[in-house]
Amino acid sequence: MRIVLTGASGLIGRALTLALVARGDEVIGVSRTPDQAGALHKWVAWEQIDGAIDGADAVVHLAGAGIAEKRWTARRKHELRTSRIDTARRVATAINGADHRPRVFVSASAVGYYGPGDAPLDETAPSGTGFLAELCTDWEAAAASEAARTTIVRFGVVLSCEGGALTKLLRPFRLGVGGPVGRGQQWMSWIHIDDAVGVLLHALDQPVEGALNGVAPNPVTNRVFAKALGRVLHRPALLPTPPLMLWLVLGEGASIVTQGQNVRPARTGESGYQFRHPEIEGALRALLDQHVT
Repeated sequence: MRIVLTGASGLIGRALTLALVARGDEVIGVSRTPDQAGALHKWVAWEQIDGAIDGADAVVHLAGAGIAEKRWTARRKHELRTSRIDTARRVATAINGADHRPRVFVSASAVGYYGPGDAPLDETAPSGTGFLAELCTDWEAAAASEAARTTIVRFGVVLSCEGGALTKLLRPFRLGVGGPVGRGQQWMSWIHIDDAVGVLLHALDQPVEGALNGVAPNPVTNRVFAKALGRVLHRPALLPTPPLMLWLVLGEGASIVTQGQNVRPARTGESGYQFRHPEIEGALRALLDQHVT
């Protein structure tokens, strides 16, 4: 297939690109600075996206500024919204206006759609309240396309050794000063990078549409996650991180860690996807065993 991919240089985008190229697909990455992008595949500028999408078989939209990379100032929150919503609308408009339209459109979203809480949630649950829930709701609405089978993948915390939340946690845990955030009772809906890519490939290849939760079938509390990571690294996981410390660094964005969602991939499993890493300790071992020192 000929696939147009936004966010190709991001954590999930890089892994997805490798998987697509390995199976023989042609990948066209979309970048604001295509001359600085990687050489694995062809790159085009956002200004050229209409031409790239016209005649493509599928489009995958992963672009968006990192949620937890910077403190949530008013300016940063605006950037988080525009980097997702404006680009999703731009992609959907290009698909709808193409002479030779792609058959499939897969767009990322996040489990923040559901808002924080402890109750088990699946794809049938309504959107919640708060900044992230509103962001995800508007993001998904902007990705609506009348011209292609459209699937929205709502990702949880993506675990990878190449970036993201896990790499930020490794140093304190390896130093023996890792532990849960606060009491650690908040839920964490997570997914191994292999399964994040797998769900996207599933959405591309199978006749599924609507929302799929890109999370493992067994969410855990933050305390359970911390203990599992400590066991894998052979380090203690006893020292809690004060929530106030995170608020000082991330502001309102600390809610990503101090609050959580208990999200299950009901439709993802029902549509035939089989998770390679359904349990947190096994997922962490698959990622980290070769890196333990």
